[in-house]
Amino acid sequence: MLIDCGFGGAAFESSKGVVGRTLRNLAAAGVDATSIDVVLMSHLHPDHTNGIRAADGTMAFPNAEIMVPVKDWEFWMSDDNAAKVQSNEMMKNYFANVRKVYAGIESKVTKYEWGKEVVPGITSVAAPGHTPGHTAFVIASGSSTILIQSDVTNIPEFFLRNPDWHVVYDVDAEQAQTTRHKFYDMASAEKALVVGFHFSFPSMGHVEKDGARYRLVPIAWNPVI
Repeated sequence: MLIDCGFGGAAFESSKGVVGRTLRNLAAAGVDATSIDVVLMSHLHPDHTNGIRAADGTMAFPNAEIMVPVKDWEFWMSDDNAAKVQSNEMMKNYFANVRKVYAGIESKVTKYEWGKEVVPGITSVAAPGHTPGHTAFVIASGSSTILIQSDVTNIPEFFLRNPDWHVVYDVDAEQAQTTRHKFYDMASAEKALVVGFHFSFPSMGHVEKDGARYRLVPIAWNPVI
């Protein structure tokens, strides 16, 4: 099972290898793309969902069920919503991208709700604002948990230290601000390990509360010898 899948192979060449590396990284880790049973999407921005397509447009994970948050699907697939943002080039492109990426594969798509165990051991957590259906995840095994924060924030040096700042990529900035406080209050209280897709390497750590702000304490990392 894979949570989000990056920009996709089509972006690899145009970015000179900066993005679109998911399939290459999986292969380097010994994971065959055909063995992926589920691709679980946190939201439908291009850097998280376009990777379901290979560079030639075929399915990158041909045997996988694609699971998407129902609220995000309904938002991005709405003609009325798309019509409202025609003057906003970024949002206009986002709407067009979702429709292009998912064209013809609706039968592979399963829509999930918040607060449910979407696959064994993984529960979806409401984290709206970045997009209307933006979702975080709790991965549980025994007494251990990991919080996948998705894009609750992308740059912790900015938005953990300043959780009331807004970023242009958030569809509803005020709601995203509320979500940041709620999510990081939970993470700090539970002393949970948090994974951020846009965090600097090693991309995971613990969040500590610092007054009205927060800070990320990255995990210690050592190469395997």
